[in-house]
Amino acid sequence: MPLPPHELVLIYEPEAACRRLLLADGHGDRQALEISSYLAQSTDLALEFDEIAAACAQRGISFRPVMLDDASAYLSTVDTARCLVWTLTDGIAYFRGGAAPALARLRGIPTIGSDDTLFALCQDKFRAGAVLKALGLPVPEAGLARDGDWIAPPPESTSGYFVKPNRLGAKIGIWVDSRCDSADKALELSRRIFADYRDDAVVQSYVAGRNVRASFLAVSPAAGNQELGVFFVDSGADFQTMSDSMALYGDTGAGARAEGFYAEPELRPVLAAQPEADRRIREIGAALMRKLGLRDVFSFDLRVEADNTVHLIEFEVCPGLPCFDFRAYCRSQWGMSLAAAIAETAANRLLV
Repeated sequence: MPLPPHELVLIYEPEAACRRLLLADGHGDRQALEISSYLAQSTDLALEFDEIAAACAQRGISFRPVMLDDASAYLSTVDTARCLVWTLTDGIAYFRGGAAPALARLRGIPTIGSDDTLFALCQDKFRAGAVLKALGLPVPEAGLARDGDWIAPPPESTSGYFVKPNRLGAKIGIWVDSRCDSADKALELSRRIFADYRDDAVVQSYVAGRNVRASFLAVSPAAGNQELGVFFVDSGADFQTMSDSMALYGDTGAGARAEGFYAEPELRPVLAAQPEADRRIREIGAALMRKLGLRDVFSFDLRVEADNTVHLIEFEVCPGLPCFDFRAYCRSQWGMSLAAAIAETAANRLLV
């Protein structure tokens, strides 16, 4: 009797499912829409499931996208020796994707991506920053506030502060005034964050420079920091806000594109303009892999000053695969479409 085909299982949490849970938990309509927009890559990548399936079939493996709520039941049926789990979105608080790699570990199924403990760490910016600092990485000093009270006061900063929710991504809770000059203003912003999202606020010392995104996909299992894609992300502003992000992706982004409000930031290789900064960023990438344990697929955000000073802002274990920057990385580094890069990565793990 022939063996069943090797299978890539992609587990994802839909925006609509997340919104239903947020509304049931008492969040307002606007807040539920904003928070669930973090899962926009699930909406966008679903449009390419057929293309991914075809790319996988060309490599002799099958592709099965599975919604998070169905994951436990489905994983109980697979041949664990011929299956690979790829978790599309993380989450431990407002989102639940961090459960997927844990379910795979419980069943003894190999995964694409970092250890499931890092799925929890990356969703807590304050704790993640403390760990990165302890590992000797160049992260800005930060404090933590809850609804106008300091949990951990930030150090004095002559450059002011940048305030953002602690457990939310995709620029949720980042407004045009999120950069502020005083600790009192930072506490005021923490009250707004708590009122809107019930979240603590990370208060980082503001650091100057251009925004940089470093992306990584180990299409080849031997890939290392030289396979990072390191790009300036120029949006025409000092930083992107929640409204900027919601105009790019998912359910809300589809409406923005239909109405002509879609505008992608420009990507420029850091190597071309600041080779020393590029070298330092790749060293940071190597440290994140060696010291923190990032692997397979991840991204991290930085600020780079004109004198090549590099500031590590945060890391992400589930980068936005269908986002413009990750697609550009797959094309420039691997010469592949997103679907082909996903399929090739999975085949190089399964067919060994």
